[in-house]
Amino acid sequence: MKVNPQTAKKTRIELIPLVDMMILLLAFFVYAMLSMAIHRGLPVLLPSSSTAQLDQRLVLSITVQKDGRIYVDKEEVSLQNLREFLKEKSAQTEETGAFLFADREVTYQKLFLVLDEIRMAGISRVSLQAERQELR
Repeated sequence: MKVNPQTAKKTRIELIPLVDMMILLLAFFVYAMLSMAIHRGLPVLLPSSSTAQLDQRLVLSITVQKDGRIYVDKEEVSLQNLREFLKEKSAQTEETGAFLFADREVTYQKLFLVLDEIRMAGISRVSLQAERQELR
């Protein structure tokens, strides 16, 4: 019986599976980062819309709760002081805009009073936020 002597093969690291794993990790992290929305508002029940989209270029987050309290980036502000507060905040950045989160039970009049104060503060880009509603 003839026995073949085992020749010592040089150890190799296969790169193709390593590259595949790196591409999968990269795709996972890119998808995870894109799915994270910037939301500095307080929790409210948003109205729903079937065409709602997220605009992440805006910098200020204004929340109107159902009891009428107004918050700018989680800091409570009265309606009378809102304009000056927003002018101070918008002076810190070049491209100023705002997310407006209003509870669905906020009156139409209250919402327009807040919108007027935002516009008088010099912020013309306002994005009204809504939850995405599935079409039936």
